[in-house]
Amino acid sequence: MASPILNHSLEKSQRAARRPMMAEINVTPFVDVMLVLLVIFMITAPLMQHGIDVQLPQEGTSAVEVKEVPTISLKGNRKIFWNQEEIPNVVLLSEKLDSYMKSNEDGEIYFRADKSLDYGFVVKILASIKRSGFQRIGMVTEPPDR
Repeated sequence: MASPILNHSLEKSQRAARRPMMAEINVTPFVDVMLVLLVIFMITAPLMQHGIDVQLPQEGTSAVEVKEVPTISLKGNRKIFWNQEEIPNVVLLSEKLDSYMKSNEDGEIYFRADKSLDYGFVVKILASIKRSGFQRIGMVTEPPDR
């Protein structure tokens, strides 16, 4: 009579011989990593779109196609930005506008101003833009809530 250990070992080898080897790749760890990356990108993508936080006024105008033109942004604390670069004062902004107009004669610029700013400061910046020779100023606003 065979010992119980040999019988158990024999049964195990017979079961392994009947069952074919699995030739599939386990994709569960791959799916886990992809889901984690997806969540990370979903969280960080909206943060990358906003460079300067400006509370834009809401107006019901039609959307326009966005081109690669400079954008002047005015924050609520009266800070001035040329695209993402902070400009310390209006004089330096005028110099930047003049140098841009010398190399680009299309005369187009986008203007974003925080709705909490006083009218006089906004007009002062707009006058500086017009003095530099810009012919078309695109006023950036938010669409109204429906």
